[in-house]
Amino acid sequence: MENSMLQYFKAIGEVQNVIANATTLDEALQGGLKAIVENVGAANAVIWYMDKTGDGKLHPYFWIGSMDLTRRSHAPGDGAVGRVYETQKTERLLEFDTMKDVETAIDFAGTDVTSVVCVPFSNNQEDLGVIQFVNRVDGEPFTDEGADVMEITAMMAAIALGENEAIADPWQPGEVVMELRDITREFQNGDVVTKVLKGVNLDVYEGEFLVLLGESGCGKSTLLNIIGGMDSASSGSFNYLGQDLSNATQDELTEFRRANIGFIFQSYNLMPNLTALQNLKLIAELVDEPMDADEALDVVGLSDRKRNYPSQMSGGQQQRVSIARALVKNPKVILADEPTAALDYATSIEVLQVMEEIIKSGTTMVMVTHNEEITRMADRVVRMRDGRMHEVTVNRNRARANDLVW
Repeated sequence: MENSMLQYFKAIGEVQNVIANATTLDEALQGGLKAIVENVGAANAVIWYMDKTGDGKLHPYFWIGSMDLTRRSHAPGDGAVGRVYETQKTERLLEFDTMKDVETAIDFAGTDVTSVVCVPFSNNQEDLGVIQFVNRVDGEPFTDEGADVMEITAMMAAIALGENEAIADPWQPGEVVMELRDITREFQNGDVVTKVLKGVNLDVYEGEFLVLLGESGCGKSTLLNIIGGMDSASSGSFNYLGQDLSNATQDELTEFRRANIGFIFQSYNLMPNLTALQNLKLIAELVDEPMDADEALDVVGLSDRKRNYPSQMSGGQQQRVSIARALVKNPKVILADEPTAALDYATSIEVLQVMEEIIKSGTTMVMVTHNEEITRMADRVVRMRDGRMHEVTVNRNRARANDLVW
């Protein structure tokens, strides 16, 4: 009993410390949830927040786990999440019963749900939402002591909101452009099989800016290559606007890339013996309805450099030409792999400002980066770990490129 009490107070102290030292609301909520998860051994956790000015439902704001919950929501009273919001009383389904909480079964479809705890997320001013925990990493049910920690620390996180700050209205995703289910990717070298992706479930939405983040080797670039049709999954399904590309041939993937995808790389990959304008016109000839090459250069602010060769331009200018090259295809989706990694800070901001304007026009963009600061611009951030989605954040207040500092 003594060890249990020590662990109890240690967990609360750690969460309190994280929240107290956070410099922003997002850091307080996300850091607090991570600390709770670590201390109670939860496999999945979700902060559901109430959209009081919109549809009156609970939407996911930040979650830890491998499921894409972006389009899920709960009405007050529906399922454990909705009931806890309505009653403001914790529910502990230590032995999960689908009939009692069919909504969670739908949220975590494909997962063997065994134990669920939902706690109110409220402060003295208002009922904000619900924090939900699903399954322990060791397969055991949550304990009552663990549920007590969840409830107390959820109250602490709500208090951290303060009197004058509330969670912003939810981001509203557009139509699903890409749907990836149970995506795996293995590479074989002799008798050695390396599993890079281990079951990714992700939707990409029309007009969103999605950032894939994670340490080297986590699988984010491999996932980007599959999204862009440059690689194929070992198993799982990949659907693009109703077209099943799971078993597409190389010719079919080539046509998919050519017609729909623009690419921006860390290395600019410009043809050195062609001018900026000629680099764009070369790509424009490959597609049916290209943007005018001069117009594309104007969008990235390089009309006066169209007759320059790559060697006559700075790194930032070359990267802007590569953005224009992606844009000239009139793509539905632009994929960017570490587009600012080779640039200094000032030049990076210039490039990100150009990309910001492109996103505003309604183009979907998926970016891989190591730069945490860039995630502040995104609609969603998917943090990958060990070949899986580990955390997903729906940004409340998206930053402008010129607000970023590193």
